[in-house]
Amino acid sequence: MKIALITENSQAAKNGIIHEALTTVAEPFGHEVFNYGMYTAEDSASLTYVMNGLLAGILLNSKAADFVVTGCGTGMGSMLACNSMPGVFCGLVIDPTDAFLFNQINAGNAISMPYAKGFGWAAELNLQDCYRKLFENEAGAGYPRERAEVMRKNRGILSDLKDASCHDMLTVLKNVDQDLLRAAIAGERFAEYFYANSQDEAISDYLRNL
Repeated sequence: MKIALITENSQAAKNGIIHEALTTVAEPFGHEVFNYGMYTAEDSASLTYVMNGLLAGILLNSKAADFVVTGCGTGMGSMLACNSMPGVFCGLVIDPTDAFLFNQINAGNAISMPYAKGFGWAAELNLQDCYRKLFENEAGAGYPRERAEVMRKNRGILSDLKDASCHDMLTVLKNVDQDLLRAAIAGERFAEYFYANSQDEAISDYLRNL
């Protein structure tokens, strides 16, 4: 699985801590982590939590990533922005129980975490424990297990609802503020990671021509 890490400006200084915790857990499970930044608070390309959502939508809908790990001060803003995108199902994860239940019940493709609120001593251990609960089990197995089929049906209904209520990603890209879009893909390694992994030529071509 290709996992994308996206960090917004207010928490950019913690990108190294988050990235290390994520790779420590994800890589032994056979996953590949792509760090889309921000990398430091001084990066020339700055991401807001709104841009986190837009970038998550681009990565997931193009299949350049299979899963997105993002967040902000509380995790709320990035979660809302992600869930405004077609095909993105983002959960707010604060502790390992959240991570386990989101994986087993909702089987979404993105999480948002608080990187300021409650981020204190041994925060990196909480990150590792959360990521482990996300990636150590098959997603969507259900909890409790006997309700797995009901949960699967509800995920399908939610997916259909999202399809009905959202435009496709290419339409979103054409209609969103183009300066916002340019800023969202201005990261230092975006082009290097994205174009090598995108499986949607229409999205790739549109972004190349911005």
